[in-house]
Amino acid sequence: MKNKNFKVSVVIPAFNEEGNIQELTEKLVDILKDYDDYEILFVDDGSQDNTLEILKRLHEKNSRIHYISLARNFGHQNALKAGLDHASGDCVVTMDADLQHPPELIPQLIEKWLEGYDVVYTIRKGDPGVSFIKRKTSGMFYRLMNRLSDIHLPRGAADFRLLDRTVVDVLKDLKEYYLFFRGITAWVGFRQCRIEYTPEKRFAGQSKYSMRRMLGFALTGITSFSLKPLRLSILLGVSLALLAFVYGVYVILMKIFSGQAAPGWASVLVSVLFIGGIQLIVLGIIGEYIGKLFMESKQRPHYVIREKSRES
Repeated sequence: MKNKNFKVSVVIPAFNEEGNIQELTEKLVDILKDYDDYEILFVDDGSQDNTLEILKRLHEKNSRIHYISLARNFGHQNALKAGLDHASGDCVVTMDADLQHPPELIPQLIEKWLEGYDVVYTIRKGDPGVSFIKRKTSGMFYRLMNRLSDIHLPRGAADFRLLDRTVVDVLKDLKEYYLFFRGITAWVGFRQCRIEYTPEKRFAGQSKYSMRRMLGFALTGITSFSLKPLRLSILLGVSLALLAFVYGVYVILMKIFSGQAAPGWASVLVSVLFIGGIQLIVLGIIGEYIGKLFMESKQRPHYVIREKSRES
């Protein structure tokens, strides 16, 4: 059982969310007023609209509302890390700014934390407004991720979760450049439980995750937690080599016993093109891992802060 004298931090990355900030803040303040100590920490991820100006006004009206403004758009996961690095609560709730993560669920997350859980993560039960293609590709990603990696990532897992201070400190110490918090949170372990919820429709604006960015996010997740794509490349190469060997034996036997060369220039050409395509795919997989090593070796920071509402 946790000590009931605690502080709650809510970390919210925001990129061009001027239409959602005010509504979300009002809901959060109304919910968190029942707790003795709390803070709401927005991370402005290089927004080009009035997000930062709105955050400044909210901070002036309420000293428990803070903001960090990044020097440019560093991406959702890096903005999330900035929030975790600066959150001071005994427990930290992370959520999106578009109101699809219902703030009304926060008391339930805290109740589970008070019961002794270190990580309380959420699972989406439905996806209102999400296209059929996006829903199917999301399902394929979770299945592929769980097959290729050594961690289990529940289907529908979101970045809406509560983390104990101990877990936050562990996450802060991680130095890897490419961040995938859904996987990292599962990887660190600790005592975890789940809560299911039905996401709301986006209150205002449009999703910032295009299909291209989602595919990149999925690729980061898979290559961050598994070497199996490289091992599958080896297996594929060995299989093709054996197939080529068998075909070569067939050609030789045809020549010996029938005196004729094996027919099928078209099949040979198709085989060459097929193997060439496989080689390019394998090179791409290897290149992805090498590229990640290159970026890791630079040891650049995950984000650069332009300004913030407090020194911490």
